[in-house]
Amino acid sequence: MQIRVYGPEDRAALWNILQPVLLAGETYALPQDMSEDDAIAYWTGPDRVTFVVEDDGEILGTYFIKPNQLGGGDHVSNCGYMTAQNATGRGVARAMCTHSLEYAKAQGFKAMQFNFVVSTNARAVRLWKSFGFDIVGTLPKAFNSPQFGLVDAYVMFRSL
Repeated sequence: MQIRVYGPEDRAALWNILQPVLLAGETYALPQDMSEDDAIAYWTGPDRVTFVVEDDGEILGTYFIKPNQLGGGDHVSNCGYMTAQNATGRGVARAMCTHSLEYAKAQGFKAMQFNFVVSTNARAVRLWKSFGFDIVGTLPKAFNSPQFGLVDAYVMFRSL
């Protein structure tokens, strides 16, 4: 697997990853019917660096990294990750998290914070904990899951 910076030539592959996740509505507090243009603009916004994971010419995942806050909070990074449906269980998310932690540290960030990890996203919670992230806050019933109704969201944090 190779992780590289997203380029415009990756747009169709990126949408193929984003669309099913958005439609499912189970892991991101984004509109399920978000348009392709809006989703791409959000994921590749000017305030972040977006990466893709490629294996044998196929894009298997994507993540972005950005400062969690402006000004006094810009030493803490924030990321969002998505894996292609056909790549689940192949170590793509683990590779992205490893890369993001290394990249964040190299860029001078002192910590990484995930602001809104849906509690029912057990695979992600388990993975982030395996990388040393702690749940530092619980937002009660903050996410409306199409499958489970109102569920908690976690704030997860790790020093670099």
